[in-house]
Amino acid sequence: MPASPSTARAINDRLALRLLQQEGPLTAGQLKQRTGLSRPTVADLVERLTASGLITVVGESGEQRRGPNARLYGIVADRAHLAALDVRTESVSVLVSDLLGRVLAEASVPIGGDGGTGPAEEQAVALVERAVKEAGADRLHTVGIGAPGLIHPRTGELRDSAGLPGWHRGLVAALQERFLQARVSVENETNLAALAEQREGAARDRDTFVLLWLGHSPGAAVVLDGTLRRGASGGTGEIGFLPVPGAAALPSATDCSGGFHSLVGAAAIAELAVAHGLLGPGREEPGAAVAVREAAAAAGGDGAGDAPARFLDALADRIAIGVASVVAVLDPGCVVLGGETGQAGGEPLAARVAGRICRMSPMPTEVRASELGGTAVLRGALLTARERAQDELFAPPSPLEADSGLRGPRWDRP
Repeated sequence: MPASPSTARAINDRLALRLLQQEGPLTAGQLKQRTGLSRPTVADLVERLTASGLITVVGESGEQRRGPNARLYGIVADRAHLAALDVRTESVSVLVSDLLGRVLAEASVPIGGDGGTGPAEEQAVALVERAVKEAGADRLHTVGIGAPGLIHPRTGELRDSAGLPGWHRGLVAALQERFLQARVSVENETNLAALAEQREGAARDRDTFVLLWLGHSPGAAVVLDGTLRRGASGGTGEIGFLPVPGAAALPSATDCSGGFHSLVGAAAIAELAVAHGLLGPGREEPGAAVAVREAAAAAGGDGAGDAPARFLDALADRIAIGVASVVAVLDPGCVVLGGETGQAGGEPLAARVAGRICRMSPMPTEVRASELGGTAVLRGALLTARERAQDELFAPPSPLEADSGLRGPRWDRP
C-alpha cells in the first residue's frame, strides 16, 4: 500500500534530518543529490523543517554562485540540551551538550560515603544544575546516566547491588523530580564504555568484541554482531564474580571479592605494584592506574628483567585468566582493555595479554588498549542521550498529527 502524502512527507523529513546529523550542513542541492528526491520535494521539506525550528541557515557553500541554492542548512543545535553522568562509587561527573553533541559544560564532584543517601543525591543534583546553568541551557531534554551495577533489562531500573551506595538508585528519581520534562535513563557503565569505544575508540572497526573494564572493580561488556547483550537479568559481563584460580576463596552472590575482582580490582593491582616496589605501602586505589602507566612507559615491549616489566607480566597473567574464560565461551575475536587501568597499560600490557591468550586458546583474539579510558562512560552516556533525543525530535508524527498539520518537536507538546 503506498504511503499517504502526510506519511511520505514525514519519512522524507526524517531522512533529511539524519543526513544533516551525520554529514553536517548541506545545501538544498546536496540534499536532493543524497536523498534522490525531486527539487520541489526538497524545497518543501526544507521549508517545513525550518518552520518547525529543527533546521536553519548556517552559512553558504563555497560555490561562486550565490543565492538560495547556495544556502547551507544545519540542525538547530540548541533545540535540545542533553546531560551525561558518570556515577562512580565515590564521585559523579557530568557534561552538558547541545543536540549535536558539542560539549558546553563539564564538572565533577567527590561524594563521601558517610553523608547519607539524601545529601549525596543533593550533591549530585546540584552538580547537574550548575553544569546546566554554565551551559546556558533553560532545561534538559534527555539525561543519560552510566552507573555500576545491574540494570533490569525490562524496566531499565538500577537494581540493588551489594557494595554499591544506596544513593545510586535514588539519583534517577531525584533528577527526574528536578528536571521534570527530561527523559532520564540509566545504563551499566561498562556497556556505555563499550558503545563509546565502538563509535569513537579502539573498536571502531568491530561488530563483535568484548570490553574488559579495569577500574575500581572489573566488568565486561559483550557486543555480538553489533548488538549489546545484557542477558536475562541484565548481568552479562559481571566478570568480577568469575571464580578463578589464585583467589583466596569463592565469590558469593553478594560479594565478588573471592572472584576475578580479587585479581584485577584496583586495590589488588595496587597491592601488586607495592609488591614489585612500584608503589609505596598505603597508596590509594587510584595509584593502580598510575603504577600501570609508569610501568608501561618504562618496560616498553614484551620483555622481562626489570621491576616494571615483571609487574606488567604478573598483571597480564592475571588479566589473561579472565580474558581466556571470555574467549572460550564467546570467541569475540577482539578484546579491548578499557577503563583507566586498561588505557594506562597501553600497547605493552595489551601485547602481553595477547601473547598469553595465543598460548591459552585456539581462537585467534586481538587484544587492544582502550583509546578513551575513564572518559568512555561519559562519552557513551552522551551518545545514548543524543540518540534518544534525536529519535524523538526527528520521529515522524503519528498519522493523526501529520494529517492535522501539527508541527514542531514532540517534546514541546503536552
